[in-house]
Amino acid sequence: MAVAPLRRGLPINTPRERPPSPREVARWITTAPSRRSLRAAEALPRLFEHCPELNRAHDLVRQFAAMLDTRDAARLPGWLEQLTAAGLPALASLAKAIRKNQAAVVQGITTPFNSGVNEGRITDLKLQKRIMAGRAGVPLLRHRVILMALLRRRYV
Repeated sequence: MAVAPLRRGLPINTPRERPPSPREVARWITTAPSRRSLRAAEALPRLFEHCPELNRAHDLVRQFAAMLDTRDAARLPGWLEQLTAAGLPALASLAKAIRKNQAAVVQGITTPFNSGVNEGRITDLKLQKRIMAGRAGVPLLRHRVILMALLRRRYV
């Protein structure tokens, strides 16, 4: 059955490309254009042709990334207006949430400090607690968390 179409001279169907998952598309959009994979660089323009809303979302994400890169929050109010005017309910909701905490967002954009290290330590602690399932006391938990911190420092 596989060879019969070839004998009759019929064209062979080319295998269709698997459509990207929403998670993949989100990763492609949030990744800087210079760091995107070849597949992402080829697939995103095709997606934008079929979905102009996705193209608008991509432009807005890239504008916010530019604000983060330059640590310039002066463009934030205008960007929030663009979010609201984009015609996408999820983005309008995001703009509303950012406006509620706009001072904190401006602070986060403009300062070089973040809580990433603390969040990593908390994640490590929770992981160790789950692994040990409550069978160990505080001294062993403390020892394991310190060892994990040393391992992270070595590989970073």
